[in-house]
Amino acid sequence: MQPVHIYLAYMPGIPEIIIIAVVLIVLFGRGKISGVMGEVASGIKAFQKGMREDETPPQRIDTAATAEMKQAEPHKDA
Repeated sequence: MQPVHIYLAYMPGIPEIIIIAVVLIVLFGRGKISGVMGEVASGIKAFQKGMREDETPPQRIDTAATAEMKQAEPHKDA
C-alpha cells in the first residue's frame, strides 16, 4: 500500500490561482491592488533599511559599576 499525501490535495493549482486573481481584480480593481502592492514593497524596504541601521551591537552595561555609582550618589530625599 502506498502512502497517501493528504497535504498535496489542499495546495491550489494554476486554475485555482487564476480564478482567485480574476476575482480579486474584479472586486478591487487594478489600481487598488497595485497601490497595495506598492505600499507592501515600501514597507519591506523600510524594514530592511531599519535592519541595516540596527547592525551595531548593543553596548553592554556593567551592572557592578552602575550599582557602585548609585551608592556613591548623595540622596536628595532627605
